[in-house]
Amino acid sequence: MSKAKVYFTREITPEAMIEMYKVLELELPGRVAVKVHSGEVGNQNFLRPDFMKPIVDFVSGTIVECNTAYGGARSTTQKHEKTMEQHGWTKIAKVDILDSEDEIELPIPEGKRIQKNFVGANLKNYDSLLVLSHFKGHPMGGFGGALKNISIGLASSHGKGYIHGAGNIKKMWKSDHDSFLESMADASKSIMEYMPKIAFVNVMKNMSVDCDCCAVAEDPAMGDIGILSSLDPVALDQACIDLVYASNDPGKAKLIERMESLNGIHTVEAAAALGVGSREYELINIEQSAI
Repeated sequence: MSKAKVYFTREITPEAMIEMYKVLELELPGRVAVKVHSGEVGNQNFLRPDFMKPIVDFVSGTIVECNTAYGGARSTTQKHEKTMEQHGWTKIAKVDILDSEDEIELPIPEGKRIQKNFVGANLKNYDSLLVLSHFKGHPMGGFGGALKNISIGLASSHGKGYIHGAGNIKKMWKSDHDSFLESMADASKSIMEYMPKIAFVNVMKNMSVDCDCCAVAEDPAMGDIGILSSLDPVALDQACIDLVYASNDPGKAKLIERMESLNGIHTVEAAAALGVGSREYELINIEQSAI
């Protein structure tokens, strides 16, 4: 079996985002959902709408998000829509809170921890998916990238609690940690099987140890690295992790500590074991002159 292809450029611009999608040579048909992270109110690190606008326009996409399972400015549809407007997302494209009305259940018969996933019901209105992920640390997952964006990110508010609780929403914040990570891997498999065409772009910029879901987040300790893209979310996240370790930036120590202390790599391991993708990849450098 050939290795997954992961494309990489050190240029971090809106134009580079488009080119890193184009090198995938995958046309996203029909109605395209573009998954972003809206950013919690107060967070300083999330990727801004102006940066995302050109690639959203390029695929004629609709920005999609789901409500959170905890308090804050994105916990209800009304609050979330206000946040999307406040952060400028509604100025660049149509925005759809996928679980604004209901959720749908996706089966995961091969799931290690959960055998079903609950996602925003509006996902059924789309034909393809472009996943734009901000690679950074995370206070529970160790890191957040493509796999988190299609698992927790596309889960309904109830579905997020279900994943966190490894199938028991009453244990949302008390489940065994590795079981939570494996549940994210399970959920990612359901999305890969449900959506026929998916493209992934990870942006390694503003890499705090904290997620964009944190209203109070640490400033990034290490410098920006670049943009990566792939059709394989496992290979893509693995490549991002490898680039952090390979960096000469001494600030990487904080991000590595966050990932290792929470066993973040286990999500990648579990997703690979489920057949979501492969940890073996070929990193293809895209020269800046070609962008």
